[in-house]
Amino acid sequence: MQITGRVTSDAVVRTTKSEKKVVGFNVAINENYKSNGEQKQTTTFFECSYWRGDAIAPFITKGTLIELSGTVGVNAYLSGGEAKASLTFRADNIKLHGKGNVKVEAGPAVTTASDAPSFNTIPVPEDDLPF
Repeated sequence: MQITGRVTSDAVVRTTKSEKKVVGFNVAINENYKSNGEQKQTTTFFECSYWRGDAIAPFITKGTLIELSGTVGVNAYLSGGEAKASLTFRADNIKLHGKGNVKVEAGPAVTTASDAPSFNTIPVPEDDLPF
């Protein structure tokens, strides 16, 4: 599955007990629709993880337009005795379209800083933030 949205806060790198690095970040996706002739918008939030190396982490910053392909999941939990759930997304490939004019791509081959992605430029409007 593919999703495209804006990063809501800078990525965080965590290390598992088995010394595997995982990049964690959240993405917001806006959807516009009309209801009774009135324009409305909903926002869906995903808790995302990337397990294929941490070299991309410094580029995943708040406001960046990001395109992910991977697997969607649901995290169900209890909070104060009330059942809650959140959407998760395990990314296999990442394309960062930047806050301004930077594009970065990371896939299964990017595992270390020496394999850092290359840069190309594309225009992305700053006022397209979902928050």
